[in-house]
Order: sequence, then C-alpha cells, then structure tokens
Amino acid sequence: MEKITIGPMPYMSVMPTLLVGANVKGKANYMTAAWATVACMAPPMVCVAINKARYTAKGIEENKTFSLNVPSAKHVVETDHCGLVSGAQEDKSKVFKSFYGKLKTAPLAEECPVNIECKLFKSVDCGSHMLHIGEVMEIHFEKACTQDGKPDTEKIDPIVYAQSAYWHVGKPIDKAFSAGKKYQKK
Repeated sequence: MEKITIGPMPYMSVMPTLLVGANVKGKANYMTAAWATVACMAPPMVCVAINKARYTAKGIEENKTFSLNVPSAKHVVETDHCGLVSGAQEDKSKVFKSFYGKLKTAPLAEECPVNIECKLFKSVDCGSHMLHIGEVMEIHFEKACTQDGKPDTEKIDPIVYAQSAYWHVGKPIDKAFSAGKKYQKK
C-alpha cells in the first residue's frame, strides 16, 4: 500500500460536532466545536479545544463551568450558525432554548438530545487553543433517544464533522471489545 505525506496537522478523520455552552456576562452562549473527546473514565472527564480568542472561552474562565451539547442532524443549520457568528457580535442565547442543571452556570441546549454538564477541572495552554478539561457532573438525555435506558446513537442522529463537511453516523459494522476476538494470528 503506497503512502504519501501531507505534513504535520491535527488531523482526525472524523470528530463529533458539539455545541459548547457557557454563560458569558450572565447570558447563555453556544459555540460549535468539533475538537472534543473523552479525557478520563474515573472520574468522568471530557475535553474541548477552543481558540483563545473565542467569546465562549471567556465564559468558561469566568464561571469555571461549561456544557457539551450533542445536536442531532435536524439542527445542522442552527448548529453551524453558532460556529459562524461570534457571541461578541451577536446574541446567540435564543438560537437554542437553554435550561440549567446542577451547575446553574452551564447552559444546556434543550433541542439537543444529549447535554453534558461540566465543572472546569483544568485548562491547558496548547498554543493557539486552550484545552478545557471538564469533570462531568451530570448527563441529560432525551428519553426518546434511549433504548432500554441507554443512549441510542441512531435515535440521537449526531452530526459528525469530517473534511469540512457534516455527516450522519453510518450503520454499525461490529461490536466494540468483541470483534477482535475473531482475529486469527497469521
């Protein structure tokens, strides 16, 4: 298999599209982000990389809380809008209806089937971006997007970001932590 080089870059083939929620100056603000992942299982932590100049970053530092909201594909227009417009220039508090959980300062987007409340654990300066690591304080799920009390990816219909485009999640190809048991040594 022939390989080519394309130079150093933070390439990941697919990433979740999320709305980062933070109160800035007492008002809910949402920013679209795709640079997020799980950081730790125990205690449960997630992280998101945000450019230092972003308005949302000010709210995270101000309140030491934030939310990660998983929008469904039916909200791709509103979700992309929150990434195109800065909260410093336009009030985005009405794009999604906000509610608050345990933390009281991390706005959660009601239209999103999954909302993750985070208390800021640590912010790491990575150069152009700050990596905000949040301890998960609570997860809110739309009941209709669960199956037997567990999240159902097909019902959530999350937006996946890859190569400057938004995608749907495809069909499952096998079971994680199980498929590898079929491996036969060569």
